[in-house]
Amino acid sequence: METKRYSSYAQIDRELEILKIEKEISYQKLVFGIKKTKESLTPQNIVSGVIGSSLNAFSGNYGTLINLAIPYVTKAVPFVSKAFPKVIKWVSKLKRGN
Repeated sequence: METKRYSSYAQIDRELEILKIEKEISYQKLVFGIKKTKESLTPQNIVSGVIGSSLNAFSGNYGTLINLAIPYVTKAVPFVSKAFPKVIKWVSKLKRGN
């Protein structure tokens, strides 16, 4: 990489300001990505993603209706939202392998 030569302190200050702004933009992109990931990992999204991907075999209106109904069912039926963390805990405790 070639070393830059500056003829004034103003050029150095400008370059530092550009680098500072680029750093802030990268940081904000990272924060936004983490926020979107957290939002996508809600129990409702996980359940509808699993059920939705398993329903891809269905075509036409039936599969579409079921995919549209899943978020409402998970909110409307209280035991689904209460039982989901227990199911996750149970699955995570299962031994894998052998």
